[in-house]
Order: sequence, then C-alpha cells, then structure tokens
Amino acid sequence: MKIINLSERPEFQDAVTDWLWRAFGSENSREFFASVVQSSLSGADLPQTFIALDEGRLAGTVGLWRCDLISRQDLTPWLAALYVDKHFRSRGLGQQLQQFVLEQSRRSGFGELYLYADFTGYYERFGWKYIGDALDYPDKPVHLFHQLL
Repeated sequence: MKIINLSERPEFQDAVTDWLWRAFGSENSREFFASVVQSSLSGADLPQTFIALDEGRLAGTVGLWRCDLISRQDLTPWLAALYVDKHFRSRGLGQQLQQFVLEQSRRSGFGELYLYADFTGYYERFGWKYIGDALDYPDKPVHLFHQLL
C-alpha cells in the first residue's frame, strides 16, 4: 500500500470527490466536495488530500484541512474526510491513513490535530482524545477529538 498526495495522481480527483460526496454529503453537495478536492491540488499548504493506492488501485483517502467544522473555526488543522473503499476495509488502512496525516502534520510544523465524528469508539483506539461535543451544520451533534503531535 502506498500513500501519496493526490496532486501526484490527479486522475483520481473525480473518484475521490464521488467517495466523499457519497460518504459525507447530501443530495446537492457534490460540487462542494469537488471544490475542496480541487483546492487541494492548488499547491497551497492546506487543504491537502492524500490517497492510498494498492498496486495502482484507489483504496482510500484522507484530508488535512484548515477547518472541517464550521462551528469550531478556532481549531486547526483537521484530519478530515477519512474514507476507505469497502474492498479494503478491516485491513488497517484507516489507521495507516491517520498515521500518514499525523506525520505530514508534524513535518509541516503543526503541534496538534483535530477531527470530528458522529460516532465514538474508533478514533480513541489510535490515540485520539475526546474533547467534547459540537454541532455540524446546521444542527447535527458530533464528537470532537484531539491529538498532540
């Protein structure tokens, strides 16, 4: 399994957009996810999108974003949009993608990282600390997690 920046293989841009839209979006939000993924190809420090490839086949994705939760713009940066294709689940790829973003964040000089989820019990296994609840737009309760780098 190889994890790289999407900018190295931009031909996967549409597939990543579709994954994110289907996993995290709503009926009319595909263009939003397309915009985020496109922004990650601009060469800016943030956002960044990473992909996991297994012998050239797209297996998963994760983002390093400036902000992933509108109600908590005071927190930055964020591990965001972690997604593993169903054919590659239960193989530790989610953990590998998290580790990759943690290392990338350290190399970029960040001292901490945040994420949110609407579930518990997964991220805690990988060193994330629950720090409270917040609201995803417009009124969906979510759990906040933090990790020192």
